[in-house]
Amino acid sequence: MRKIFAAGLLGLSLATSGLAYAEPVKVGMITTLSGGGAGLGVDARDGFMLALKLAGDTEIEVVTEDDAMKPELAVQIADKMIQSDQVDLLTGIIWSNLAMAVVPNAVAQGKFYLSPNAGPSPLAGAKCHENYFNVAYQNDNFHEAMGNYAQNEGIKKMFILAPNYPAGTDSLNGFKRYYKGELVGEVYTKLGQTDYAAEIAQIRASGADSVFFFLPGGMGIAFVKQYAQSGVGIPLMGPGFSFSQDVLGAIGDAAIGAKNSASWSKDLDNEANKTFVEAFQKEYNRLPSVYAAQAYDTANLIVSASKKASVKDADAFRAALKEAQFDSVRGKFKFNTNNHPIQDLYVREVVKEGDVLTNKIVGTAFTDHGDAYAEQCKM
Repeated sequence: MRKIFAAGLLGLSLATSGLAYAEPVKVGMITTLSGGGAGLGVDARDGFMLALKLAGDTEIEVVTEDDAMKPELAVQIADKMIQSDQVDLLTGIIWSNLAMAVVPNAVAQGKFYLSPNAGPSPLAGAKCHENYFNVAYQNDNFHEAMGNYAQNEGIKKMFILAPNYPAGTDSLNGFKRYYKGELVGEVYTKLGQTDYAAEIAQIRASGADSVFFFLPGGMGIAFVKQYAQSGVGIPLMGPGFSFSQDVLGAIGDAAIGAKNSASWSKDLDNEANKTFVEAFQKEYNRLPSVYAAQAYDTANLIVSASKKASVKDADAFRAALKEAQFDSVRGKFKFNTNNHPIQDLYVREVVKEGDVLTNKIVGTAFTDHGDAYAEQCKM
């Protein structure tokens, strides 16, 4: 399904709307709106559109299409958006295998790509590009934070698992970069898998003290439910995606107490975040997830750059993006030399507030953390 949103129709105007735009910007949003990963894409879309609404924006048009988690479809959509819709920049992709299929070709055609989520390691390192900005993280980052947490907590034996695709590989590599204890199991599952009986049996027999898993969206829901039903009882931990707001309701109370990592949490104490969380709840009648927060920041970055420079002047617009002069829901935010964030990463715990499962910050894993691939980027 193809949908066109004109932000000016959304109607809410703040003082920033009085600032002049250098030139209108047409954004192509390719994201997952159907299938097991739909919740992630819907949150990203909704966070992005909310930022435009709150900015009172009238000069950014968004063309949105569903990639259905299929790389070949994402490539077709991107080609059509660039050639027929004549978008100025692209955004929205959740999954790293789709990003690897779309981003290199898009930037080679002179288009900007701003990632609100997927951060595969090649695009941070050897295949970095001046027109590619990741506003979320590099894939390893959240997992590095949990590896550091597990190491500092003195956990002796870990079982780790993730899906067999670029972000899954980055995930476990990131965890192992900081965790130096014994790995009693390292398993890659099928992307989109829903039956984890075999993996849970391996965990049961492993002698692990804890389990680290990265299974976003419907995969994580299925795994945690089956894990709870199995009665294995070995504590779970993961990146924020494994216990993100979009999946907690479906997982249920089995998630309570689980530790996870993220660059954002709804309880971060800054004005931009308070405004975002309150407005998101009011607009959509649910709490935002990290996907929504990252997309909200992505939209605000575009708004800030478009007020400084015309997107048709690539050098000026690129410089405006690099400055990152927007109020991030994460608080401080800046780009590294490879156009990926330098940011703080937190350890969170799943809690229940009334009838709602959510996360709260219980510690800081890293301060001003970059990624391991920036030195490979030759920009």
